[in-house]
Amino acid sequence: MPDQPFLQIDKLNAGYGGSQVLFGVSIAIPRRGAVAVLGRNGAGKTTLMKTIAGDLDVRGGSLRFDGVDIARMPTEKRVRLGLGYVPQEHAVFARLSVRDNLAIGALTNRDKQAIDRVLQIFPKLGARLDQAAGTLSGGERKMLAIARALLPNPRLLLLDEPTEGVWIGVIDEIIDRLKELAQQIAIVIVEQHLELALGVAQHAYVLDRGRVALSGTSQAVRHDPELLRCLAP
Repeated sequence: MPDQPFLQIDKLNAGYGGSQVLFGVSIAIPRRGAVAVLGRNGAGKTTLMKTIAGDLDVRGGSLRFDGVDIARMPTEKRVRLGLGYVPQEHAVFARLSVRDNLAIGALTNRDKQAIDRVLQIFPKLGARLDQAAGTLSGGERKMLAIARALLPNPRLLLLDEPTEGVWIGVIDEIIDRLKELAQQIAIVIVEQHLELALGVAQHAYVLDRGRVALSGTSQAVRHDPELLRCLAP
């Protein structure tokens, strides 16, 4: 139903090996718009994204995407349901050209115009099609990673640090595109730049030591005195 959360996470536990990182995390993502996940380094943000994407096992709690239980579902099936993921690192094939990276992203899309559409979103990539992805600037690699993730037509896009290592002039372009995309699909964005993240997202969750310490509209979270404590090193 439209008024139900598109992604519903309830009391989620997850971690690595013998170390638990997330403790009873509950988050609701609407069908459209952007939600920011904030927190200091080590708070559990990337662990949360990897667990949603299927890179890490769910140790407890529930994970439902558009009403479907995906807690034990393989990553490839989550992608087919409409989940896209741009990890913080290694999001493109460095030795392959921009063209080949996009072709791989489009393998499951029968629409022959799909690549043309993502090049309209990120026109800089159109002039780099024959260039090896590893030789692109940091901002161009981020654009390519996002463009590739968009090719299977995700309904929910997970972005882990989409502006890390990106020159300020290119950051503005990426953020403008994300604002446009958020009008069409759901986006979860992990971002160290506080004002940038809250400028894109309508809602925010702040993690502290693997737990949700603060949540609400972006404006409410921005002005909550608890925010600085949660983000302090």
